Amino acid sequence: MTNLLTRIKDTIMADLHAAVDQKEKSNPIALLNQYLRQCEQETEKVRTLLERQYSLKEEFTREYSQAVELADKRKYQAEIASKAGEMELYQFAAAEQQQYSSRVERLKVSIEQVNGQLAELERKYEEMKHKLKDMQIRRLELMGRENVTRANNRMNQVLDSNNDSNGASKRFQEIDNYLDRLEHQVNSSYYRDTIDARIAQLEKQMKLEESKSI
Repeated sequence: MTNLLTRIKDTIMADLHAAVDQKEKSNPIALLNQYLRQCEQETEKVRTLLERQYSLKEEFTREYSQAVELADKRKYQAEIASKAGEMELYQFAAAEQQQYSSRVERLKVSIEQVNGQLAELERKYEEMKHKLKDMQIRRLELMGRENVTRANNRMNQVLDSNNDSNGASKRFQEIDNYLDRLEHQVNSSYYRDTIDARIAQLEKQMKLEESKSI
């Protein structure tokens, strides 16, 4: 049964890797975006843990301040009871003072540990943010190069007159041919109209000269 489950797991993982490889070949930028989203999620998780560590530090600090205050209070009360000869009350206050003093030392060590852990988390969090930003910038650079490559390929296909199978190239060629024909027609009409006007003007001048000679 264990071997069967292992084979099923290996088969599923192989299929997943094949799917990822296929996605990387077909659309590498999309896969890169997916990886970056995962990195952003991990960075956000670290930010949440960092905020929690700040809260823990504040709680430790409050507990420490409270323990120091109570230790000092019990110490003062023990002194008063001792001076008054109230030994039972003195012993109780002294025992309490000892408990709070031990708690102060314990909390002091905990706060030092929390501060060290907090500094390490802050350092790693800043490092993660910088790496994430660097990856985002690299993604923009790759997207820009990919866009230029696609644009150049598209333009090369359009401008390549030998590529008869390209639809865009055919459309450009058809428009170019149409403009040539249209230009020829306009020029022909222009010259024809110009010649007609010139001949009419010459005829008019010739008739005027003939009338003058008579």
